[in-house]
Amino acid sequence: MRIGIMGGTFDPVHIGHLLAAESARESAGLDEVWFMPTCVPPHKRSAPAADARHRLRMVELAIQGHPDFRACPLEIEKGGTSYTYETVRLLKERHPEDEFYYIIGADMVQYLPNWAKIGELAQQIRFIGLRRPGYEWNPGELPEWIARAVIPADMPQIGVSSTEIRRMLAQGRSLRYVLPEAVRLYVKEQGLYAS
Repeated sequence: MRIGIMGGTFDPVHIGHLLAAESARESAGLDEVWFMPTCVPPHKRSAPAADARHRLRMVELAIQGHPDFRACPLEIEKGGTSYTYETVRLLKERHPEDEFYYIIGADMVQYLPNWAKIGELAQQIRFIGLRRPGYEWNPGELPEWIARAVIPADMPQIGVSSTEIRRMLAQGRSLRYVLPEAVRLYVKEQGLYAS
């Protein structure tokens, strides 16, 4: 199978994540997309606001009903800081028959040369780089061997982020149509992100 990995803190997961995953699935002809909440991301300065069990549950609620989306707790079960090369190594050990793709935004494509063990990664997987208005990358600025590992895909622009959603929650604003309804209800029931 061709499997796309959609990593992130998902703090909380929102419609922009779902749209990005669906765009990557269609553009690259993926059989499935696995949403993989990270335990401790190496590139973020602060820990996620919600603990891992809540973030995983929100992902499960967000993707329920989509036949090609799965939640994958691999990085949460592993614990600690999650580096993509370690995750890919574990995935390939556990699923040697499958082909993995890592879904990233256009802003992260330009940052790929700084990823830990990028040379090892670029030999094992390909990246699906999601282009959206305002975020383009220039392949000529990347080392040629990295540019070859990136499959470009387009997605509509959605001006929403988890940071903005947490800010909206702190202000008591409505999150209808920004979060999947099951996630919105879970956040409310669990009192997540309350200030």
